[in-house]
Amino acid sequence: MKRILIPAGGVVMATGLLAAGLAGTATADTVVAKDNMATSAANAKAIAQFWAENNGAALRAAKESNVWDKTDVAQLQSKGGYSSDTKPGSTAPIGEEKKTSSKVQNVNMPKTIGKVFFVNDKGEKKWCSATSIQSKYRNLVATAGHCVYDTATNSDVMDKWVFVPGYYQGKAPFGIYVGKQAFTHYDFDVYEDYDRDYAFVTVYNGVKLDGTGPQVKQVNKAEYDAYKGAKKLKVDEISKDEYEAGVSKYGPEGPYAYDVVKGSVSNVGHDYVAKEGETKILTGREVTEYDYNKAPKGTEALINGEQCPTICQIDPKDPTVKGQSGVTVAISETEYKELVAAKAKGEFLGKVEAKNGSFYKTQYWVKQWIKVDADQMKYYKVIGYFIVTPPELAVKDAGRLGDNVGGQGFAWNQPTGKYVRVFGYPAAPHPDGNKNYTGVTPKWCYGKTSSKLQGSAAKKIEEHVALKCAMTEGADGGPWLYNYKNTKRLGYVNGVISTFNDQDKNGRVDYVSSPYFDGETNTVYKAAAASWSGKIV
Repeated sequence: MKRILIPAGGVVMATGLLAAGLAGTATADTVVAKDNMATSAANAKAIAQFWAENNGAALRAAKESNVWDKTDVAQLQSKGGYSSDTKPGSTAPIGEEKKTSSKVQNVNMPKTIGKVFFVNDKGEKKWCSATSIQSKYRNLVATAGHCVYDTATNSDVMDKWVFVPGYYQGKAPFGIYVGKQAFTHYDFDVYEDYDRDYAFVTVYNGVKLDGTGPQVKQVNKAEYDAYKGAKKLKVDEISKDEYEAGVSKYGPEGPYAYDVVKGSVSNVGHDYVAKEGETKILTGREVTEYDYNKAPKGTEALINGEQCPTICQIDPKDPTVKGQSGVTVAISETEYKELVAAKAKGEFLGKVEAKNGSFYKTQYWVKQWIKVDADQMKYYKVIGYFIVTPPELAVKDAGRLGDNVGGQGFAWNQPTGKYVRVFGYPAAPHPDGNKNYTGVTPKWCYGKTSSKLQGSAAKKIEEHVALKCAMTEGADGGPWLYNYKNTKRLGYVNGVISTFNDQDKNGRVDYVSSPYFDGETNTVYKAAAASWSGKIV
């Protein structure tokens, strides 16, 4: 559903307090908004591969969400008590809770939490925090609404949305779960009402993508010549006479090659006449990007050596050149590190780059006329042409989200002023520039929620619950778990981090807030919790 912004001055927006008085007239049709995400298994598979390829490079390149700015990090104002729109209720978590008398405050992080990754309208890779939550098909994720909808640009749902429970530095230990449908309150979907800044997303079965390494494939000579990536030859050594006979019969495009195997070589021009006991050849040589750019540019005449001086900037097809000039190819992080070390020693002439968590190399080749002694040459017949394709990813079904990590329970219309434990992956600096978190590992806060509802003029918020907590962006969407059992790592989702606030005006985040989960939140949750999603593979 495309959302439409309506100026606040031109409409009276209903709040939860007003809804309380109209509870008898609210229906699922007027409360629940549902939007499609990945619409097919094939689409979902492509999304999972986008995030997983190159050893999770896109996951590592993502940054924490940044829908807030310094003007938004303001004080919350007390708005008074709350009148429940329905009776309090709860749905138990997935997994039996064990009773414990332990009072130890060492916190066991729940297996259910992780990061949601997405691409916004600007093409930026971002992430928020989230949790698996109990549902009929064990396929549901709870997070903030602004981690599902691109409120900054009034767009639809975020692109390439996935949930990765237990995420750590590009790794997805329980698999990648691609979003299928997003459920939120109609008021957030249409009006961007941050009093309803929550979302429940159904996800396909998780997938695990196992890299099989580079693939070496045998091809014919035409395919070999046309291929721009890494390639290899299989050859048999032959005599000089056999080589010359083959070249005479098949021409320079035939399956024959040569190489200089020992001794020094001398550069000569194309017009040099070889003396007795010498061989003049036009061969390939790897050079730096600088030397490549200095060489004369290739023409048809240069390719055949007719006008080539000492060296020529050409990209020949014959086997004496072992790479395609100026073609950038993806490499592994291990190879990248090895080439950086080799380049520092002068043992690698090409270029190596690291971009957005991925790694690349580029090599440059020229042709040069050289003269060598006859005994410095070896001759070959090519018996096989091979290309090296990038690593392939084998996509395997990882099963249902709730079966793998469990699912937190859900609670609504609970009393305020109760203790909760909040989890998330904070990463952004405080407004004063002080960065306490990295976003690499999850953090937690514990405390009693505000007894009265809170508001903020920055987002026209009237009905949030606040908690003293210094976590920053990246933690948004993280669950507020009521009645959390440390031994089973399970509790009841009774809120999600929505805003970050500075109550003491010292330029640092010290409070977070969540929408109050009421009966209408439960209506949205129940619609999502009853929705099936299915498998990708």
